[in-house]
Amino acid sequence: MNQENLTRRTMIRSSALLLAAASSGVLFEAPPKIQLGACDWSVGKMLNPEAFDRAKAIGLQGIQVSYNTGNDHAGLSIPATLKSIQDASARTGVEVSSLALGILNSVPYKSDPKTEQWVWNSVDAAKALGVKVILLAFFSDGDLRNDDAGKKVVIERLKKVAPHAEKQGVTLGIESYLTAREHLDIIHAVGSKAVKVYYDFRNAADAGNDVFKEVPMIGKDLICELHIKENGFKLGEGTMDWPKIAGMVKDMDYQGWMQIEGATPKGADIIECYQQNRKYLEGLFSFN
Repeated sequence: MNQENLTRRTMIRSSALLLAAASSGVLFEAPPKIQLGACDWSVGKMLNPEAFDRAKAIGLQGIQVSYNTGNDHAGLSIPATLKSIQDASARTGVEVSSLALGILNSVPYKSDPKTEQWVWNSVDAAKALGVKVILLAFFSDGDLRNDDAGKKVVIERLKKVAPHAEKQGVTLGIESYLTAREHLDIIHAVGSKAVKVYYDFRNAADAGNDVFKEVPMIGKDLICELHIKENGFKLGEGTMDWPKIAGMVKDMDYQGWMQIEGATPKGADIIECYQQNRKYLEGLFSFN
């Protein structure tokens, strides 16, 4: 067989294999993805189906939904509330990107026993929604800085709920003012793959931590999700070096959700402001 016929046969065979693989749906794995969402409280619709309409108007792929609120402690554990979120997502095409327990800032996980049931139940809600990450907030009354006793309680409570989260395929993300080392100490003390860091660059900087040292120290495998914000400013108009941060995020090959939080000047229209924030981030990242 001459070389020309061999080349032609090879090309035909390769094409047939490619076609077969494509038809089977296993031709290529999806490329690394970063998806863009926003927090429901930041778009002014906490635990409210209307948050999905706002996210769609902004042009976002997802919305981070509050598990519960100060006025509704049961939150997504109420079947009707859960269904309203499912229906809003289906209607708008906007995903439920993750859940959050921001209420832990005022009703601390480290000191209030009823928060244990909230966290446990939030795992079930996440499973029902097909969500992989739950943010656990540790600010204000729940701040863990210089509170060894509080950290000890948090570790013990996380040890109890972590196996449940593991079983449901859900990650519990710690968001706090703690340093990278302190976060890692908690994660290692809990000893579960279900507990990671929910990283917020602005919070870290406000706490006096160097984000360009901290993020590599934690590593992408222990960062479950990212918050992007500038308190009182639109993105790109505050003090954070977002182009440099974007380079670091790309270098670490981060894959997952990125949520815009805050980044709204006082009195600004939320949708217009978030559209500008989205466009700014689209200039720095490739969203799929």
